[in-house]
This record gives sequence, C-alpha cells and structure tokens, in this order.
Amino acid sequence: MKSRVLWVLLVFFGLWSSPAVAGNRFIVRAPSGLASLQQICLVLGCNVAGGLDGSLSKLFLVTTPDCLVATLGCIDPNAFLQLLRSQPGIQHVELDALLKVMQGTATAPPPALSDNTPVNYFGATVIHGYVSQPAITIIKLPDAQAAFSVRGAGIVAVIDTGIDPGHPVLQSVLVQGYDFTRNTAGASELTDVNISPTSTGTAPAWVNQSSAAILDPASAFNLYQQPQYQAFGHGTMVSGIIHLVAPTAQIMPLKAFNVDGTGYLSDILRAIYFAVQNGARVINMSFSFTTYSHEVATALKFATRHRVICVASAGNDGKEEIVYPASLASVMGVASTANDDTRSSFSNYGEDLVWVAAPGEGIVTTYPFGTFGAGSGTSFSAPLVSGAAALLLDVSMSFSESSAERSLAHAFRAPPITPDLGNGRIDLYQAVAAGPSALDH
Repeated sequence: MKSRVLWVLLVFFGLWSSPAVAGNRFIVRAPSGLASLQQICLVLGCNVAGGLDGSLSKLFLVTTPDCLVATLGCIDPNAFLQLLRSQPGIQHVELDALLKVMQGTATAPPPALSDNTPVNYFGATVIHGYVSQPAITIIKLPDAQAAFSVRGAGIVAVIDTGIDPGHPVLQSVLVQGYDFTRNTAGASELTDVNISPTSTGTAPAWVNQSSAAILDPASAFNLYQQPQYQAFGHGTMVSGIIHLVAPTAQIMPLKAFNVDGTGYLSDILRAIYFAVQNGARVINMSFSFTTYSHEVATALKFATRHRVICVASAGNDGKEEIVYPASLASVMGVASTANDDTRSSFSNYGEDLVWVAAPGEGIVTTYPFGTFGAGSGTSFSAPLVSGAAALLLDVSMSFSESSAERSLAHAFRAPPITPDLGNGRIDLYQAVAAGPSALDH
C-alpha cells in the first residue's frame, strides 16, 4: 500500500491549563457513594453529572446552574466549593479546571519529513524519514532493538485529542479506547472535522501559533485562521512516536481534549482511572498545568499502585518551574533536547520537574488521514519515554514506575547535557541493558 505524506510541520508546545476554571463544575470525593451525594445535591440545588473513577464510585463531577434556585440564589463558585466541603460525607472538593492546547512558533521543516521513500516497518508501509530520523539514532533505538530483540509490550494509554483509528501505521496496534468528550466508545479525532486533505508532495508548509493544524499549500483545503482546529492531529502524532519506539506495544487512545484544544480536568481523571482499570501498563500525558490538583495526584498514585508507568511532558515555558503532572513523585517528567543534546530553548527544566530528557525538535510521526507530519515540543519528547517504558515491559512485564525510573536513569549525562535535565537524555541501549537489575524484588 502506497503511503501518503501530508506536508505539515506542527509545533505543539504541550497541553497546558490557563488559570481559568469551569465555574459551575466541581470534582467531589464522596467515600459514602453516589446516593449520599445525590441527597446533598437535592438540598443544595446541584447535580451529580457522573462518576470519575470508574468502578471505585467515590469520585464525582458535580455541576450547578449559573444561579442556584431556592434560598441560595446566585453564588460565587468558590463559596459553593466551601459549602460543599462543609457537608458530611464529603472528603475533598476542587474546581474542575479547563485545560487548553497551546502551539508555539514553527521552525524550518526537518529534512526527514521530505524523505518519503516507502519502507516496511513491522508490517506497515511508512516513509523512510519516520524510521531514520535523527532522534532515533540519538536515543539508540536501533542498537537496543538489535542487541536485545525488544519491540515493545503491554498497553500504552494516550490521554490526548484522540487518534486516526484507520491510520495504516497504527490501526493494527490499537485497542478499544474511549471518547470522554462525547461519552462514547472509540476515540477518533477524525469526527472533529468533516473534510480531509489531499497530499501533493510539494514543499512543506508549517503551522504557527496563529494558524491551524492542517495545511496543504497546493490544495484548496486548509484550516488557516480557524482556531477551532488548533489541536487537531496532536493525539495521532503522539501515538505515532510511541509506535516508532515500541512497534509491537498496543495503544489505547483516550480522548480527553477537543479539536480546539480544550478539555476538562475531570475528563483527564476519568481517562486515568479508565486506563488503569482496563489494563494499561503505561500512561502518556503530553500536557501540563501549573496548579496542583489533589485528585490528579491521587489518581496517579492509584495508577502506580497498580504497576502503571506514568509519563508526562515537562512543559514549554523555557523556565525552571513546577508543572503538573510531570513534577508529581509518581510520574516521570520529560524535558526536550535538540539533536546536539542541548536543552531545547522552549523546554522547562529543573531537578524537581525533570526525570529524563528526550529529543523533541522536528520529530516526524503519523498524522491524521493516513499521512505523516512533524512537530516540536515536550509533547513529542514524552512519548519517546513512554515507548521506552513499553520496551522495558518487553524485557519483563514486572516493571513498575519505580523500576522503570531506575532503568531509564541510565541515560546520557555527559556535556552538553546539564544537571537541570534530570538524569540526562534517554539512552535506550543502556536502559534496556540495565532493565533486569532495575526490577523490583
């Protein structure tokens, strides 16, 4: 089958949250369960919209109208939050944050994106630039595959914008996912648009912060100046990077973000619990936000207790700062490096945030409509590490978050890698070689 190349350069600087919150949405932990919480809402005038933690049935989304009826009238969300906290049987309440994808300014297209000679990669036709791009050599993927015969194992859950479920490179490794933005099975991001591009093979175009996420300069189709499509393709790209590193691992797409880049914290919580309760062994989170969430921390602790390896991007403000979930103790935070092993100028850094770094500039990967694109950002560094975790599971399914951290800490640390990039830039040969000694005993 002939592969198609969509000449696109994307720069997604991660998924992040603005300070905005969804004022009438509350994440409520009620250990006494649904019935008790419904009784509380009957008195207060709120509504239990649904559960957030799957079969555990202790975490819920509560909503209120803009103005409560009865004696409360219009009430400030923070005041209502305190009112909920004061109720018997309520253990914790927090506002449901609204997250958003942000893009950065595009750079020149990488040469690998133009290397479109079709080759076979584990039964699928891909472009040569996908399997021969510099990042792969830098992290020593071919060396690890050849020396240890690792190809990836287990299920990697990708909490993102969804996926192109019919992409010829990805379709054979997908397991059933879920669309939390529509509350339906499956996680296709193709349903977010009703048009498709026509590949021409002409010179690459790129997408910048004020442009949209799909371009074909020689056709009538583009999404210029349409911010409602700014996040389209992000999940497919992240999934393609995981597949590149761990081609026989399975991918579980979990759609928690809309095509315009917005998504609720509550949907991320639902996705984390869904992943754990449906057999995922790795969770990739190419997003970050600056405000600590008690419930996200709780959900990821739940994941690590169930031997799930959690990976998140470190963010793209180019600062030494704390963002979540990357800085949580139960998560490996991933920074971005350039191909010369220097820190990417956009990447966040710091020993309290970063566990390891990985290449994140001009990464060639899969793109919707069965095509290929390229992108930059810590969004694309994190899935290299998630793929690495799936390689470790090919060594032993006994790997946990802590043992994966120990193994991946065997990274490239020499200059120009600096101490603020954690243990250094990942080296898959060293990580896999260290695997057996890093296992929990």
